[in-house]
Amino acid sequence: MKEKKIRWGIIGLGKIANKFATDLMTLENIELVAVASRNQQNANDFAQKFNAKKAYNSYQDLAKDDEVDAVYIATPHSFHKEHTLLCLQNKKAVLCEKPFAMNLHEVTEIIAAAKENNVLLMEALWTFFLPQYAYLLDIIETRKFGKLKTVAADFGFKPAYDIESRLFKKEVGGGSLLDIGIYPIFAALSTLGKPDLIDANATFFENGVDASCEMIFHYKDAKAALKSTLTEETQSTAIFTFEKAIVKLNRQFHAPSSVTIFENKKEKTIDFNCKTIGYNFEIEHFNTLLREGKTESTSQLL
Repeated sequence: MKEKKIRWGIIGLGKIANKFATDLMTLENIELVAVASRNQQNANDFAQKFNAKKAYNSYQDLAKDDEVDAVYIATPHSFHKEHTLLCLQNKKAVLCEKPFAMNLHEVTEIIAAAKENNVLLMEALWTFFLPQYAYLLDIIETRKFGKLKTVAADFGFKPAYDIESRLFKKEVGGGSLLDIGIYPIFAALSTLGKPDLIDANATFFENGVDASCEMIFHYKDAKAALKSTLTEETQSTAIFTFEKAIVKLNRQFHAPSSVTIFENKKEKTIDFNCKTIGYNFEIEHFNTLLREGKTESTSQLL
C-alpha cells in the first residue's frame, strides 16, 4: 500500500493551486490526473504547465472521473462546502484549502458527508505539518522549557484595495479573519487549546469586509494575543513564551521559516533548510492516510 500511486485532481486553479501543484510534483508515487476551472483555457494552461492528463471546464466532470483518487479544493472560501460535498458524494478523498468552510454549520455538514460516504476528508492547514511547527509542538509535548505561558502571533499585509478582488468580497469569504487570521488563531488553538474566553475587536472597510481583527484568548494559566490585518505589513511572527525560554517562529511563521530560541540570555536560530514551497509536507501526510485507508487525519490539535 505504501507504494500505491495517488492520482490527484485539482479544483480551482488560482495562485494557491499553482503552489500546491508545484510541490505535488516533488513527491513520489503521485500523478496529477485532472484539473478543473470554469474557464477552459485556464484549465488547459494549468494542465500543460503541470503535465496533467485532463483539463475540465466542469467541476462535476472532474469529481466523476474514475481515474481520480483525491481532490485538492482551492476555490474561494464560500464554495468550499459545495465543492467538497460534490467530491465526497462521488467517493473522492478531499483535501480542502483553509478555511474548511464559512461557518460551523457548513463544517458540520461536510464532516457528516465524509462519514456517510466513508471517505477521507482533511483541511489543508499546511502550517501544522511544516518542520518548524513540528519542532515547536515537540518542545511543548516534552515540556523542554516548562509550561507555555503566552502566545503572540500576527499576520498582516496591505494589498491594494480592490472591491473586485476576492480578498475584499464579503460574499466569497473575503476579509482578514478568514483569509489570514486563521493562522494566528491556529497558533493558539494548536498549542494552548480551546480558550475559556475570547475578547475581539475588528475594523471594517466601507463595504463591510473586516479590515483587521485583534483577539485575546484567555486560558486558566495562559493567554494568547492574536492579530490579522489587511491594512499594514506586520512582522508575521509567532512568539511562544515558556517558563524557561522564548521560542520565536520567524517571518513568515505560517510558511517554511526558521526558529529562534532565547534561553539563559543566549540566542540560537535553527534553519530547517526547506527546499520546497512547503505544501509537500501536508500532501505527503494526506497521501499516507489515503494509502492506509484512513478517513481522517491522525494528527490532532491539543
